[in-house]
Amino acid sequence: MPTVRLSLLHLDASIRSTGSTSRELSAHFASEWRRNHPEGDYVYRDLAAVPVPHLTHAVREALLNPAGEHGEPPHERALTAALTTEVREATTLVIGVPMYNYSIPSTVKAWLDRLVTPAHMVAPGGGPGPLSGKSVVVVSARGGSYAPGTPREGWDHQEPYLRSVLGSIGLADDLGFVHAELTMAGVVPQMAALRPLAEKSLAAAYETLDGLAR
Repeated sequence: MPTVRLSLLHLDASIRSTGSTSRELSAHFASEWRRNHPEGDYVYRDLAAVPVPHLTHAVREALLNPAGEHGEPPHERALTAALTTEVREATTLVIGVPMYNYSIPSTVKAWLDRLVTPAHMVAPGGGPGPLSGKSVVVVSARGGSYAPGTPREGWDHQEPYLRSVLGSIGLADDLGFVHAELTMAGVVPQMAALRPLAEKSLAAAYETLDGLAR
C-alpha cells in the first residue's frame, strides 16, 4: 500500500490582520503540526485577504452540473478547481473562524459553497465520499460565551452549522472544535470581571491544539 503524503491546509477568515485570536490560534496549530510533521506539505489560504467570490447563478449551476454549459467565466471554474484540489489533497485542515454576530464570516460560507456539491455529498449514515477520512480542526474565537448555563446558551449558530455542513461533505469523520471564549473581556469594561475566565479559555485552547497537532 502506498504511503499517504501528509498535507496541512490552513485557512484563516478573521478581518483582523493583527490582534486576531483565531489567527493566532490557527497559526499555533499550523506551527506545531509542521514541527511534528516536517516532511508534510503545507498550503495557506487567507479568506479575508483574498475572499472567494460569492456564488452567482452561473457558478452554482456549474457546481451542480460541471459537464454542462452555464456561462461560467473561466476564472471562476479555475478557482473552484483550485479550492477543491486544496481540500482533496489535504490530510489535515485547520480553519480559523471568528464568530461574527453568532455565526461564521460570509467568506467562510463562500468557501464552503464551492465544496458543497453533488460530487462531494455523503448520505447520513452512508459510505465515505471523496473528502472523507481527513482530520479537521476548527479554531474559533468568540467575544462572549455560549456554554450551558450562560445567558446566550443556544445563540451559537457557528459550531452547529459547521458540524452539519462539513458532515454533509464527509469532513466530520475526525472533526474537532477548539473555542477561545470571552475574547472581548480584555477590551470591554463591563466584561472586566470575566478576564480570568477568558485567560483560562485561551490557555485551554492552546493546550488542546498542542495535542491535536501531534
